[in-house]
Amino acid sequence: MSVIATYEEVKDLPNHPEKYLIDVREPSELVETGQIPTSINIPIGSLEESLKLPADEFKSKFGRDKPSYENEVIFHCKMGGRAAKASLLAESLGFVNSKNFKGSWTEWAEKEGL
Repeated sequence: MSVIATYEEVKDLPNHPEKYLIDVREPSELVETGQIPTSINIPIGSLEESLKLPADEFKSKFGRDKPSYENEVIFHCKMGGRAAKASLLAESLGFVNSKNFKGSWTEWAEKEGL
């Protein structure tokens, strides 16, 4: 079962560069809505492959160091469904601090007045 991340945790991420926020929506969805600050877009369909990339390839593809298995990694999507699947997938790959921002973009946009 996924650990749930709160809006407050996600809002505080710019103060925690050691934590990761991964948006598993499709790039076309981000064009429509925008994205949460600090998030990395890795669509759910390529998530497993991306999390298995060697560190140097991950960094060149996403512009950020690859998270270690111990880093906190929070997943979000539009409503939380894909994020829950992503969090479970990451856990199955050994990421022990995987979380699901259950409210995802919907909660973020509402609380940010977007």
